[in-house]
Amino acid sequence: MVEAVKPGAVPMGREEPLPIRSLPEAPSAVHLLGPGMVLTALGVGLGETFMWPRLVILFGPEIRWLFLVGVTLQLVVMMEMARWAMATGESIFFGAARLSRLVMWFFWAVAILVYIWPGHVSLGAESLQTLTGIPWQVGAIGGLILIGLILTFSKQVYSVVEGVLSTLISVLVIGSAIIAAMVGTWGDLWDTIRGLFSFGYLPAEVLSAKWFPVIVGSIAFAGPSGMQQMWYTLYLRDKGAGMGAYIPRIKGLLARGEEETMPSRGFTFDTSDPGEMRKWAAWRRWNAFDAWVLFWGLTMLTTIIYTIMAMSAARMDPQVRDLILAGKQTAALAGMANAFGSVGGSVTRALFFVFVAIVGWKMTFGIFDAFSRGQADMTYYFVPGARRWSMSKIYYGFLWGVIGFGILTLLAGSPRGPAFILDTLAFLSAFVMGAYSLLLLFTNNRLLPRPLRPGWLTNLLLGVATVFYLGGLFYSVLFLGAIPKG
Repeated sequence: MVEAVKPGAVPMGREEPLPIRSLPEAPSAVHLLGPGMVLTALGVGLGETFMWPRLVILFGPEIRWLFLVGVTLQLVVMMEMARWAMATGESIFFGAARLSRLVMWFFWAVAILVYIWPGHVSLGAESLQTLTGIPWQVGAIGGLILIGLILTFSKQVYSVVEGVLSTLISVLVIGSAIIAAMVGTWGDLWDTIRGLFSFGYLPAEVLSAKWFPVIVGSIAFAGPSGMQQMWYTLYLRDKGAGMGAYIPRIKGLLARGEEETMPSRGFTFDTSDPGEMRKWAAWRRWNAFDAWVLFWGLTMLTTIIYTIMAMSAARMDPQVRDLILAGKQTAALAGMANAFGSVGGSVTRALFFVFVAIVGWKMTFGIFDAFSRGQADMTYYFVPGARRWSMSKIYYGFLWGVIGFGILTLLAGSPRGPAFILDTLAFLSAFVMGAYSLLLLFTNNRLLPRPLRPGWLTNLLLGVATVFYLGGLFYSVLFLGAIPKG
């Protein structure tokens, strides 16, 4: 039973009203590190470095207009996730519970179904196997254990996640850009950019039962896939963005000092106060830089780099396309490795496989942290009796639980290999993305105070995103009867 609204509290849906506090001043809009960089590091992964280059080799750079649509829709979603988190200090999962706890439990269950699989680290380990001969299962298990140890021995979990992911994405982008400049041509760059605007280009094979599900999954992997956008609200909270400044951060297990008490709900501010609305506008500018520059800009730059390398690979070895069509999905990796090798021999070829291994490990590092963060948030607030433990302890329970499950999955083995796991993960992510686009339409228009709600254009784009993701998914399943085949 929700308590009566107290003076100075704002009713918001079916959960406890939000007390009013002063909105903190926003930092400078221009920044290098922050939740946007973390989301970018999560988003720039095997979609940009493997799945989309594979599609470029198959269908040409013109297919990239779908990437532009996908990543731009995710930009809108990202800013709407931030609208909720900065206005309330709550995760979007709490926002879902304010509509109905059943909606929140839906996302809790979907997260377990979709994100417990070690697909990214497996493909990264397979890349490393090509280089070292170490079986990919062994490499993947070692990578999972390393993730657990780093996060367990951290002092402030978010700070470690931000530092690790920002460093790895910087190494990836700079190193890949240097190689792409060596192997590519100005013509490749022009074709890559032109392909972004080839709207409507759809080869017949794209609509086939074999490739359409992969296309759907690749669009979902254009930037942060699945629930990564929802987890962005937790990163904003831990960063202290907006009203998140009033919520304690998750600490490492070995951190000294008593953990702060987690409030039972978030906070909001007085929207009738011009001074507060001035600060809100400053926070929105900060988030716009986070979204447009750190997320959209870096994501586009990375995929341009890897598209150039994919085109170089197809030009150097035309058989790569035939191998992919024959079911050798990771032939795209070998082709781009040869493109790397063309400028520096075995050293730069080996460097490519190291880059892919970094991407795979980085993605699983970020996803397993964020998965544990999101599940801990929902469990702490909505599972009866869970508050006897701190948010941090619940977080580590989920973290080591998902690592343990991943190890068991790898030991059990999959005859279809890591590429199949990755395709399936991407395909399921499209369902989640359609669902949270719909969720944002309700939370941000029905729950937030009127001055904080999005405009008609934003709502239209959220509606387009809902149809785009769910429509592609249901067409694949209902009309093609197709699921990813690896």
